[in-house]
Amino acid sequence: MTALMPAAPPLADRRAASAVRDVLVVGAGQAGLAVGYHLRAAGARFELVERNLRIGDSWRQRYDSLSLFTPRSYSHLPGLLLDGDQDGYPTRDEIADYFARYAAHFDIPVRLGTAVVSLERQGGGFLAALDDGTTIEARAVVVASGAFQVPVVPDIATELSAAVTQLTPLSYRNPSSVPAGAVLVVGDGATGRQIALELAGSHRVVLATGTKRSLAPQRVLGRSIFWWLDHLGLLRITDDSRLGRRLRARDTLPRRDLADRHLRKAGVDLMPRLTAFDRDTAIFSDSHMRDVGSVVWAAGYHDETTWVRIVDAVDGSGSFVQTRGASPVSGLFFVGRPWQMTQSSGLVTGVGADAQAIVTRLVASLTTQS
Repeated sequence: MTALMPAAPPLADRRAASAVRDVLVVGAGQAGLAVGYHLRAAGARFELVERNLRIGDSWRQRYDSLSLFTPRSYSHLPGLLLDGDQDGYPTRDEIADYFARYAAHFDIPVRLGTAVVSLERQGGGFLAALDDGTTIEARAVVVASGAFQVPVVPDIATELSAAVTQLTPLSYRNPSSVPAGAVLVVGDGATGRQIALELAGSHRVVLATGTKRSLAPQRVLGRSIFWWLDHLGLLRITDDSRLGRRLRARDTLPRRDLADRHLRKAGVDLMPRLTAFDRDTAIFSDSHMRDVGSVVWAAGYHDETTWVRIVDAVDGSGSFVQTRGASPVSGLFFVGRPWQMTQSSGLVTGVGADAQAIVTRLVASLTTQS
């Protein structure tokens, strides 16, 4: 297939110069690899840049017991199935190894152990500075660094005594990494509930909840809930539709074993919203209090955007600005954002379709510029 750019000069002539690409992809997780798959099919000259030393390390660095809530049949990227029982749920390391195998299988170019430290406009394209001192010039950039970048730790964390251990889903590994005593888990999404349930086997656990959660069963009439969502078209519901807005607001978790009654049976003390601390005492919205020795912050994530030095790319709150994966900055795109296009955008099962849509749009814009 014809490449979008003229042939690059020999390597010896390029050692002191910037690498030149049609497309720079920031991140080699599920979103970046899906983008790479479609860019290779389009014949683009591209490169993925990944800060970790191995593909999949962003998963390997998370807590040991992490598993997906999508079955293997809905946990693969385009073109390559995930091995194993298709009704079973893949583990953290299994997904990490699958991503590494995926990159090798499709010969996706990834520069490992390298971070983009700044991204700026250069003429009609972009200039990315890397932490190894090199640069990449690109006509377009896809930010595929995912939605789980920096764990949210609210300001009230400063009210805690220094004697209280504070962890996040990135620093929590397993129950042995938490000192003995009472543990407060803040955040009752899938991560918070999984961690609370795991800790309950060895610690006194308090889970600070928020609005009432809607939990769906994992299976209905013998089939995965995701099979039903897929065949009913609900995985492709957009967030600008009436049903999409309702589904997004409900933030349903498809894990029956994480329901309130199962957590209580395991010994988890469910409390309402956390409002304050008094040194080692947590205070909740119903005025009840609990003494804690450790806190695990599982209250979500926010973007790391300081490296993007482009007007209009980031809003006043420090979040990326994008609509259905397109930035107001010409040539800048995103893949892997929750609800970017559909309900499944933030999942392995849905990122391939989003990547294909973005690559189609991106290639069309580059062809127009040529």
